[in-house]
Amino acid sequence: MLFKPDKKDSAKTVDGRKPSLVSRILRRMVSLTVLLVILGGLAYIGWYAFQPKAGGGNRGAAGARTDLPVPVLAATPRTQDVPVYLDGVGSVRALNNVIVRAQVDGKLIAVNFTEGQDVKKGDVLGEIDPVIYKAQYDQAVAKKAQDEALLANQRIDLARYQQLAASNAGSKQQADTQRAVVAQQEALVNADQAVIDNAQATLGYTKIIAPLSGRAGLRQVDQGNIIHAADLTGLVIITQLQPIAVQFSLPQQQIVRVNAASAKGVLAVDVFGNDGVTVVDTGKLTGIDNQVDPTTGTLKLKAEFQNAKFQLWPGQFVNVRLKVETLEKAIVVPTSAVQRGPAGTFSYVIGPDNVATAKPVVVTQQNETDAVVASGLTTSDRVVTTGFANLSDGAKVLIGKDEQAPTADLAPRAKRSRTPDAKGGQKDGQAKDAQTKDGVAGDGQKKDGQGKRGEGDQKGPASGNEQSGGAAKSQP
Repeated sequence: MLFKPDKKDSAKTVDGRKPSLVSRILRRMVSLTVLLVILGGLAYIGWYAFQPKAGGGNRGAAGARTDLPVPVLAATPRTQDVPVYLDGVGSVRALNNVIVRAQVDGKLIAVNFTEGQDVKKGDVLGEIDPVIYKAQYDQAVAKKAQDEALLANQRIDLARYQQLAASNAGSKQQADTQRAVVAQQEALVNADQAVIDNAQATLGYTKIIAPLSGRAGLRQVDQGNIIHAADLTGLVIITQLQPIAVQFSLPQQQIVRVNAASAKGVLAVDVFGNDGVTVVDTGKLTGIDNQVDPTTGTLKLKAEFQNAKFQLWPGQFVNVRLKVETLEKAIVVPTSAVQRGPAGTFSYVIGPDNVATAKPVVVTQQNETDAVVASGLTTSDRVVTTGFANLSDGAKVLIGKDEQAPTADLAPRAKRSRTPDAKGGQKDGQAKDAQTKDGVAGDGQKKDGQGKRGEGDQKGPASGNEQSGGAAKSQP
């Protein structure tokens, strides 16, 4: 049976003011208490955030102590002669490239070269059937012999007529006419000689001769085919590989610099290999184009190389550098020593008390390894090359040695997997792999992820400096 309150009592509780006032006061006190707790917590958090951590001493924003020296590597600027190069991209081209064509028509009866063979000037590359041209030559020779015999008879008649005319026994007119006949016959003999020379040259064209020394390409006509002087492909293409040329381009802004350098003497040109680092050949600049290409804004240049090892091939794209001058006794520092900031380039110079100071420097040129400094450094300075992460102007540094620089682990050890039989102890040799900051931790003295000592059921380490529960560290 449920309790049913009396209607009169309920009316008193609802209409009365005392219960309502007490509840309001309680609610306000609870709200005020909660608000005070929240404000107090926020105030404590703000106060704690602006206070230094306990036992931290003088620490930076990242929690690192700023009163400790920053470990760095340093180098001393050196003085040396530095060549100045202009880099460009070009293509290899043959100095001479000839399509060997037949000069007469006929049947190709012999091919005297191998594809890819080095040939010399004057070598017979192919032979055309010479029968027809030999007959024409013999015919011209016979015609000349006939005319020479007739000329000899006419000269004898001229001598007779001249004797008769001298003794008034014959007509002078007849002697003069005979003299003209002899001259006409001499001209005919000379014409016969020209025909012989032409026939001899035509007969010589039946042997296809190499016009220059070079490398023969692929054969275009096989033996037994009819070859014509009008053929566009020809018999073979000969390309001169030694010496060889490289045509490359430079920006139009370098025109004045290149012209000024070439006026002083022959400029050296280097060609790089496929790796872009190794110089495969060195030649000389032989030509500069007389105008700038308006479509690209570049100037074309041509260099010649001996190509003794055949490392340059026609049609090959190569990287080229042109030496325009040499900076004598320039101050050189490692490229890593030059830093860039909002105000320009600068370097950290280490003072006598091992305090690093940022000094502005002017760099004229630099590459992957060295930078040439025009001003700001001397050979007696020491500049920071490694360790800029925690370095700032006026920080104290600790200079290390080059052999202390970190190196990449080329063969990291594979992580060891857990084994069920590792419970109750560790396997032999696993405790020796855990390394600590101060040295090697003792056997079995390893920490888990909570900083507690490993117990009997601790797993073996996953690697040389890792554990299944966390990293092993030495006690302070």
